[in-house]
Amino acid sequence: MKTEDLITLIAQDTRQPVNLTSVVSGAVVAGALVSGLAFFLTLGFRHDIGQAIETVRFGFKFVVTLSLFAAALSLTGPVIRPGSDIGRRRWLLLIPPVLLLAATTLELFVTPSDVWLDKLIGHNALHCLTIIPALSAVPGTFLFLAMRQGAPENPGLAGALAGLVSVGIAATLYATNCFDDSPLFVATWYPLATLTVVTVGYFAGKRFLRW
Repeated sequence: MKTEDLITLIAQDTRQPVNLTSVVSGAVVAGALVSGLAFFLTLGFRHDIGQAIETVRFGFKFVVTLSLFAAALSLTGPVIRPGSDIGRRRWLLLIPPVLLLAATTLELFVTPSDVWLDKLIGHNALHCLTIIPALSAVPGTFLFLAMRQGAPENPGLAGALAGLVSVGIAATLYATNCFDDSPLFVATWYPLATLTVVTVGYFAGKRFLRW
């Protein structure tokens, strides 16, 4: 193609660029709404949520899940823009595990050692490992569709971040139903559920977010 022809084609292309921030935000909101609707139609709040909400352990679960959501979402935009660098913001992903480590250490100090194992195993481990990934599916799908509007230089990383955002939504919903509030339980089973979703997201990203 001649240079003059290329310039002419570029000049004729009047399409507006896609606002990736709006697209990603819309996908997150839509995914959260659909996942929330599915949650309330099938599970809903735990029956004693009125009393649970007054406890520190119950509230702490949301500090962890929402910090994960916020940290992952803040990195989503840069990874789907070529030439962007997440830079120091990647360290935001350390906030949830550091919080869990601190809370778990405190829990070990204030709880008799003979009940550590019971609190770690809890009553809903299997539910945690299945419900969180299930609730992550819709937000993850919406996010993948939105991220395809961009051009991730590292599709695997982009997919993994989509998984983390989705887990942040799903785990926040599930935490309102889960009766196990001990940091020992949260630090064991929530990360395992997260690892499942992030692994799927990573490999799905390598396959579907390539450009």
